[in-house]
Amino acid sequence: MPNIRPYPFTAIVGQERMKRALILNAISNGIGGVLIRGERGTAKSTAARALAALLPEIEVVADCPFACDSGGVDGLCDNCRDRLARGEKLPTTPRRTRFVDLPVSATEDRVVGTLDIERAIQKGERHFEPGVLAAANRGLLYVDEVNLLDDHVVDLLLDSAAMGVNVVEREGISFSHPARFILVGTMNPEEGDLRPQLLDRFALCVDMRGIVDPRQRVAIVERRVAYETDPEGFYQEWLPREQQLSQEIAQARSRLPQVTHSQRDLYTIAQLTTSFKVDGHRADIVILKTARAHAAWAGRTGINDQDILLAAELTLPHRLKRQPFEEAAMDAGQLEERLRKSRVEAPAETTAQQQVKSEQTVVSPKKAISR
Repeated sequence: MPNIRPYPFTAIVGQERMKRALILNAISNGIGGVLIRGERGTAKSTAARALAALLPEIEVVADCPFACDSGGVDGLCDNCRDRLARGEKLPTTPRRTRFVDLPVSATEDRVVGTLDIERAIQKGERHFEPGVLAAANRGLLYVDEVNLLDDHVVDLLLDSAAMGVNVVEREGISFSHPARFILVGTMNPEEGDLRPQLLDRFALCVDMRGIVDPRQRVAIVERRVAYETDPEGFYQEWLPREQQLSQEIAQARSRLPQVTHSQRDLYTIAQLTTSFKVDGHRADIVILKTARAHAAWAGRTGINDQDILLAAELTLPHRLKRQPFEEAAMDAGQLEERLRKSRVEAPAETTAQQQVKSEQTVVSPKKAISR
C-alpha cells in the first residue's frame, strides 16, 4: 500500500486560533497540550496529523524503544541510564517526529506499559513492555474523542504530559522512561463534555465552528479535491511553505530559553486571571509559558502585552465559571479591556527592568502567527 502524504498544515483554510495553539505547543511542549472542541468536519484530526508531519527531525538513541534524548541524563529511560553507568556509548540516529493515535478503547496497561513480574521473580531481570506513552515520547500524542475515554486514562495522560515522565511500579519493582510529548485532544461537545477537573488540566483549549465565509468554503473544497486527486502532487505544491514553517518552529524552539519576562508581566497575568475569577494557579503558569512561546515565535527575547493577550485567549475560556446550561463566553474586546486595566494596576517597572526591556533585541521581523 503506497505511503500517502498527510494533508499539509499550511494548506488548512482558516481556523487560525487552532493552528496557533498547535504551533505554540510544538515550540514548547512544556505548555501542556491543547484540547480542540468542535463540530464534525472542522479539520481537527487533519490539523494534528499535519503538524506532526512538518515538525523538525529529532536525534534519538538508535536502539532504544523510548526514543531517548542522549543530550542529557534527564531525557533517558532506566535502560539507557544503566548502559551509561556501565560505560557504554549510546548510538544515535535522526528520526521524524512520530504521530501516535490513542484508541478510545485503550486500557491503563496499554497506555503506561507493563512490567513482567514473573520474569523479574524467576530470573531477576527487569523487563518492561512499552505502552503508548513510550511510543509518543518526543512526538505528538493524538487522542480523538477524549471525552469518551475513561477518566482514569485521561488522568494518566495529563499527568504524564505535565511531569514529562512515566513511572510504572508493580510488586516493589519500578521502571521509568521520559514521556515528553505534544498532547492534542479533540472532542465533539454534542457527545458529552469533560469533567471540569479534567478540562482545567488541558493547558489550552480551542472551540471550533464551521467556516461560514463562502469564499473560504470554496477554497476548502477545491484544496481537498486537489489533494484526493493527487496527494503527492498537492504535497509538493505546498512543500516550500511546509519547509519554511518547519524551519521557523525549529528557530523558535532554539530561541525559547532566551525569552525573559518581568515582575510586572507576572503581576499583569495574575490580575487578569483574578479579574475573571479563575480558580487555582494553573492558568497563570500556562499563560506565561504560552506567552513566552509566542514571543519566541515572533522573534523576540521578551514578552509583551500582545503575547499575554493571545495566550489568555487560549488559556481562559474553558476555565471560566458558568452556570448549568450556560456557555462560557469571552470576547476579544472584553479580554483586551481587562488586560489594559491589569497593566495599569501592575507595579511600575524599575529603571533597571526598563533598561533590560529596551535592550532586548528582535531576532527576526515580527510576524503574525496566522498563516
